[in-house]
Amino acid sequence: MTKAYAIAYLREVDFGVEIAEYLERIDETLAPYGGRFIVHGGDLTPAEGEWDGAIVIIEFPSPDAVREWYDSPAYQAILPLRTEHSQSIAAMVVGVPDGYRAIEKVPEVLALANAS
Repeated sequence: MTKAYAIAYLREVDFGVEIAEYLERIDETLAPYGGRFIVHGGDLTPAEGEWDGAIVIIEFPSPDAVREWYDSPAYQAILPLRTEHSQSIAAMVVGVPDGYRAIEKVPEVLALANAS
């Protein structure tokens, strides 16, 4: 089964009691869905473009698990603690299977090029 990820890019975080509460409670929302932090802030070295925020990546065992976590009452209860106290964007993305190689994307890219 292909893993999936919740990704957030946080900027202008108001580090106060609300963000502290969010951090205190998020782990318990992840556990039932097999979520675990892969990246949580950390040192970021820009290679291209301007990066003015922090990256968070949470791994889940499946696309269903990441969606169920995000939609869960437990996570929805704490979500405003982050969204109302930071400028952030978030997304869910499906990973690639083990052994994946970039060349596998070529037929899809060529089909899109031919369709336009």
